[in-house]
Amino acid sequence: MEEQEKKQEKKMEKEVRLIRILSKDLPGDKKVYAGLTRIKGVSWAFSNALCKKLGIEEERRIQDLSGEDIKAIEEGIKNAEFPSFLKNRRKDLDSGDDLHLNGADLDLRKEFDIKRLRKIKSYKGARHGAGLPVRGQRTKSNFRKHRKKGGAVGVKKKGAKR
Repeated sequence: MEEQEKKQEKKMEKEVRLIRILSKDLPGDKKVYAGLTRIKGVSWAFSNALCKKLGIEEERRIQDLSGEDIKAIEEGIKNAEFPSFLKNRRKDLDSGDDLHLNGADLDLRKEFDIKRLRKIKSYKGARHGAGLPVRGQRTKSNFRKHRKKGGAVGVKKKGAKR
């Protein structure tokens, strides 16, 4: 009986809480430095800079953060006042400013950029439309999953002699 109670206590100690930051559930057992990178638009460098700016220890667990710390992290990500090299959208086409986007906003901007490239019929837009690599990679031996199903590639058998 006592062994079962000890096992239940250990399970309760290991129970991991989910912490919601910017509409993303983060596992509480992760460290702040690594956990923030699970938010779309937050890189390792941005996470490091945010922890330094807010004075949060990188080694702390996310579930150990107070409500004030979580609000400060959310505000720090939304209103990113960092050098432009840490931001993910430099010299935006619409405004010309350096922006830092996250979550759904980042996905929408990326999608709009690809649509714009297709609309102006640029080479990059045509490659996106065809599902081929955009940045000049070779396609002879890679990117085969994007090709049409044309059978196996390789040596063909010789025809039977008559």
